[in-house]
Amino acid sequence: MELLTIGAFARAARLTPKALRLYDELGLLPPAAVDPHSGYRYYRPAQLDRARLIATLRRAGMPLAEIRAVCGLAPAAAAEAVDAWWRRVSADTAARGRVVALLVDQLSERGSTMSDTIFRYAVRCETGAVRDSNEDSAYASDTLLAVADGMRGPGGAAASTAAVDALRPLELADAPAAQLLATLAEAVAAADRTVRAHATDEHQPVSTLTAILRRGTRLALVHVGDTRAYLLRGGELFRLTQDHTYVQSQVDQGRLTPAEAAAHPQRALLSRALGAGAQVEADLALRTALAGDRYLLCSDGLSALVGPDALRTALAGADDPETAVARLVDLAYAEGAPDNVGCVVADVVAA
Repeated sequence: MELLTIGAFARAARLTPKALRLYDELGLLPPAAVDPHSGYRYYRPAQLDRARLIATLRRAGMPLAEIRAVCGLAPAAAAEAVDAWWRRVSADTAARGRVVALLVDQLSERGSTMSDTIFRYAVRCETGAVRDSNEDSAYASDTLLAVADGMRGPGGAAASTAAVDALRPLELADAPAAQLLATLAEAVAAADRTVRAHATDEHQPVSTLTAILRRGTRLALVHVGDTRAYLLRGGELFRLTQDHTYVQSQVDQGRLTPAEAAAHPQRALLSRALGAGAQVEADLALRTALAGDRYLLCSDGLSALVGPDALRTALAGADDPETAVARLVDLAYAEGAPDNVGCVVADVVAA
């Protein structure tokens, strides 16, 4: 069989001779023959498929170590490996995008002139169309917004109520803005202990919790579980929290797509919650309150049924929090409201 020179092979594979030499050194694409005197490399035409595969994967950004593994697989298995890698990349890119968006948001806020703010808010907590009990708790005041979702079963309602009640002393606490996160972390630890205290020999209740504490122009956000916080700013809706669930961890690892996660039978299985595990591990973040912002905190009885586009439309189209909350609850009932629906909508307005 006639061999191709490295130059001819490079042109046919749309690679450079330099790239071919690198792939040879790494064992990815060794030449068919090497001239013992000149060291010149020669390739078989049959090697073109492998070379083109390597080139395509490199253009897609796959690391060389993973390309080596893919090249050693049968076509069907290689396709699965490439698909799994791309899911991981997509999940990582989405996570980085959220971090960058929040960073840009925070940097933009630092350049703004701040004035003192207050919350104008509305709260709804509905049993729903199917359940015969309500394990959600929703609360709002001028300084605190909170939604909690207790696990269905004995003690669930008490757990969510206890989670929210543990934060309410912070409404009157005279902690400076610089200590907001530390103050909130201590309160969440207290909430965790309170929920654990409701345990019996037969049942350990757990609860999610998402809350925002305001001090002047500073907002402290705490989150554990799959209740959510959203921000509507300039007509755009931003999700501020990441679900602490089994299926979300599978999405983060590239094992599930977001669409698959939304329909997964274990989508409500929590990986973090108050009252679960050795001790609570909550997400904490500090934000700046800007007049004109609208916040939504809700349980999965709303977010699991109503997509982000519909949430944005309802929030953006309402003149006040009361109208927004009513529209959101109506959307949940329009989808059958199989779960409890707890939500708080709060506008940030200049004091």
